[in-house]
Amino acid sequence: MPLLSGKSHKFKVAPPKIRIEKVAVENAPKPKPRSIARPGLSSSARSSPIRKLSPNATSSSIASSPAKSSSPYPSSTDERRFEPQRKRKAPTSASRRSPASDRIEFDKDSDAEDDNWMDLDSHKRQRKATSEDSNRTLRSARAYERKDEGLQFIHAVDVASLEHKCAPIMGASKEDVAVELQYPTLQRREKFQLVWGKDKIDTVEASIRIVRLVAGTYLTDAEAEPFTKHDNGIIRRLEKASNRNIQDLAGFKAALRDYNEKLLELVEAGVVSNNLENLHELPSELTDFILDQIYDRTVAPKVELLSKYENGTDFVYGELLHPFITKILVEQAKMTSDQVFVDLGSGVGNVVLQAALEVGCESWGCEMMENACNLAEAQEKEFHARCLLWGIEPGEVHIERGDFRKNALIHDALKRADVILVNNKAFTSQLNDDLIRMFLDLKPGCKIISLKSFVADSKSSHNINDVGSTILEVEECTYPEGFVSWTNAGGQYYISTRK
Repeated sequence: MPLLSGKSHKFKVAPPKIRIEKVAVENAPKPKPRSIARPGLSSSARSSPIRKLSPNATSSSIASSPAKSSSPYPSSTDERRFEPQRKRKAPTSASRRSPASDRIEFDKDSDAEDDNWMDLDSHKRQRKATSEDSNRTLRSARAYERKDEGLQFIHAVDVASLEHKCAPIMGASKEDVAVELQYPTLQRREKFQLVWGKDKIDTVEASIRIVRLVAGTYLTDAEAEPFTKHDNGIIRRLEKASNRNIQDLAGFKAALRDYNEKLLELVEAGVVSNNLENLHELPSELTDFILDQIYDRTVAPKVELLSKYENGTDFVYGELLHPFITKILVEQAKMTSDQVFVDLGSGVGNVVLQAALEVGCESWGCEMMENACNLAEAQEKEFHARCLLWGIEPGEVHIERGDFRKNALIHDALKRADVILVNNKAFTSQLNDDLIRMFLDLKPGCKIISLKSFVADSKSSHNINDVGSTILEVEECTYPEGFVSWTNAGGQYYISTRK
């Protein structure tokens, strides 16, 4: 997606009527410094709640805690346990991903203090869902009917293993590094190795995070108790075993085996499937984690391909991060699963996949750069496999190659679209002008989210010739730091509504 801007061409039309509203968006709080350095690479922190099935959350409810990710996206953190995640700029030759640390350290043992690690009240800063789409079906029937022996996905071991020059951790020998993790469905377990490498998947944190997400999202408080008990629950056992002073390999693997067995029992008994029937929206933390898993296995290993773009042209790349998309699609546009989303200039497909997963809507994207298109196709393939592993039914995904101005399928989707995203900050003036012509066919009420306004400034003497102002009503908004990949600073974006 584009980053920089160009001048806008003007069209001669009747004098326009313009209404521009400025809406301030609250800045996200800056993450506090942490003292524990962990291996891996990730982005700025954002917290999200785990949605419990029990109506009465208690102190035994799950509090979320993240794994490091090579994804550029912010993901949730437990501020007591992890260092702040780093913001990554758009991949260029001068700005590549860097590791959070060159050494591996494990979690401290907090037996001596009650730090309320399981208390949801300590996470009130986490984003609450603004509404629930009661018409959405989250449960994937296919995921619970039978094990799909032909299911293909990229295991963690395929990108982080001894063969990838990673080092064993917790004193493991080469023969002891292999572990497997059960997902909350009947599908195959994912293969991991207990290894560490710069910019690689952190198996220890990923394992603990998966157990937390499963217990917190798919189970009631009572069902989750074997996983969440403060003194000897599976999560606590995993944390103790991975303590940097203890590094109990046998204890860590035993806890994982118990998790796999207990979860599979609940899945086979139909408990997990029935619980998922009662949910109609995904916690943001789970959404982010699934998308990070996909990115880490498809884009991250080939991220250098995204640096081959030219500034000053339409071939410039940048990403809008998870919290930005949640803000504009869920909180502001209030999208529902029966609507249509289109991303014009969709890059590697991140936003297209997020819309399909988080909202459950029909989601379209179109990209013209070959490297980004190839990575988008890889992400889409892994996306469908990951959704099946997690038992989630996403919205339809359609990712097209080529110039969206010439793609008939995209033009048809635009006529039905409820929300359109255009990261047009770097589009040339000609491309932005062409987009305005395309917007003439949009249905009334369709919202266009862009990083550069399609309506000229009301103070401009050329405003009389601005076509955008005759068909669009515009709100100017401000996004905080940590919302885009190419800068740590905040900026402006625009929500235009078709008259």
